[in-house]
Amino acid sequence: MELRVLGCHGGETPRHRSSAFLVDGRLAIDAGAITSELSLDEQRRIEAVAVSHAHLDHVRDLASLADNRCQQGGPTLTVAGTPGTLRALRRHFFNDRLWPDFSRIPTPRGPTIRWLPLRPERAASVAGFELTAVLVTHTIESAGFVVRASDGGALAYSGDTGPTERFWQVLGAQRDLRALLMEVSFPDEQARLARVSGHHTPSSLRAELRKLRAPRDLPILLYHIKPVFQARVERQLRALRGRNLSVLRLGDRFLL
Repeated sequence: MELRVLGCHGGETPRHRSSAFLVDGRLAIDAGAITSELSLDEQRRIEAVAVSHAHLDHVRDLASLADNRCQQGGPTLTVAGTPGTLRALRRHFFNDRLWPDFSRIPTPRGPTIRWLPLRPERAASVAGFELTAVLVTHTIESAGFVVRASDGGALAYSGDTGPTERFWQVLGAQRDLRALLMEVSFPDEQARLARVSGHHTPSSLRAELRKLRAPRDLPILLYHIKPVFQARVERQLRALRGRNLSVLRLGDRFLL
């Protein structure tokens, strides 16, 4: 699997982009920064977007991606997420008010987008991967993902979450887990804000990683740091020991 970082921050500036990752050029995980980072040809090659939850910083570029796909004449783009997430997108985003309902706008190759509900912890075939959604703890319905490739290797994605339980149990049962994309957003001094907004600080991340039954050298790729607090969070993360942690940068690529 090739993992490409399109966006990895918890906010926007000219040097920061919201969460979006691309696996093997065809499966996007979240959509905070897709069209702002990819050419039209690269966008067209995306077969599906797995959406962790409906907050704007994770779905924003679905609007322009769908619009571009429509003008390109297809093929149909699959938008996959848990039922609550898709319901929110259809009701509040692709509702013919805020943005057109592209699931009802045809191209010569079918509808512009199609909705694919993911039942939590029930694997589905998406863009040639086995995709499993696992509910996590956030302020709205939110899911992490396990993405398994045809060679058997797996990538895990936490989605936006604070302290949670089931996600770690599911990861502990995975075979050939090659990397974990894990959120951390605020410095320890902002623990209350992190708690009420459903995010992590370095200290709460340390406590959560004790629940992870995986080799100590498993790459844990950290994302979603708020730009205002970037330096402080990174300084506090450097004090964490015992896990293979790295902070993601825009444009990073990994072969897993």
